[in-house]
Amino acid sequence: MVHRIAIVGLGKIARDQHLPSIAKNPDFELAAIVSRNAELEGVDHFTTLDEMLAARPDIDTVALCTPPQVRRQYAEAAIRAGRHVLLEKPPGATVAEVDWLKQLAAEHSVTLFATWHSRYAQGVEPARNWLADKAIQSVEIVWREDVRRWHPGQDWIWTPGGMGVFDPGINALSILTHILPAPVLVTGATLDVPENRQTPIAAKIDFVSVTGHKVTADFDWRQEGPQTWNITVRTDAGLLELSSGGDVVRLDGETIVSGDDTEYDGIYTRFAQLLVDGKSDVDISPLQLVADAYMLGEVCKVEAFIE
Repeated sequence: MVHRIAIVGLGKIARDQHLPSIAKNPDFELAAIVSRNAELEGVDHFTTLDEMLAARPDIDTVALCTPPQVRRQYAEAAIRAGRHVLLEKPPGATVAEVDWLKQLAAEHSVTLFATWHSRYAQGVEPARNWLADKAIQSVEIVWREDVRRWHPGQDWIWTPGGMGVFDPGINALSILTHILPAPVLVTGATLDVPENRQTPIAAKIDFVSVTGHKVTADFDWRQEGPQTWNITVRTDAGLLELSSGGDVVRLDGETIVSGDDTEYDGIYTRFAQLLVDGKSDVDISPLQLVADAYMLGEVCKVEAFIE
């Protein structure tokens, strides 16, 4: 079965990632765009989701690529209309609203997929398999980007619910929660918030695994030049390093995986299988860690950020 899909929110992530992956996947046909400000030639365009839901009952799936602050209301409308829903990451502005959407999808017998694209990086599953029977001693995350490069002019990231540096940082947490055999808990955090913004531009978080080992995370949105997306895991059997956002894996310095960026292809392959199986996939653990970091974090004001 080919699923007709509508993209809601035609911004940078939709154009860079969703459109190419949908075009390559034979299980999906791009049928409509919902956007107040952008159109795509040759594809039906609607300015509101309600308008699309009413006009195109043949569209059975919706990919929500809007900012997280408004995602709940769009997801609710689509679910109540009997449509399957894919949520860009982070899946919502709060843990509670995503958990509620999961319940709502079950009540309406539709698929809800909360995507974590970094989990589909080439090296993540091999790293998870290797770590499954290892005694982990410590984990260090360093995730530093240039916000001007990846989020130009996107003011929503600096407002409540936009998450600031946790917008990329949650990608690291999505890998962490997937590859480690046991859960981790936040024990403390320092959040650097620019004087003219409402969300952090940098964060340092301390965690402890329920099995006792420590985890640290260093997120920063002020890095120019080469970007850093590294996770280092020390174990009783050696040192595992994931770099390039999870596309490269090294064991004791030897490269065992080095792949291309196919994360969103993996997302749409997974979505197609969920639709076949009639199941949902809604893991809130990365979002829960962000919420806990805010709960326990000490806020430090830093100099104003000018884009």
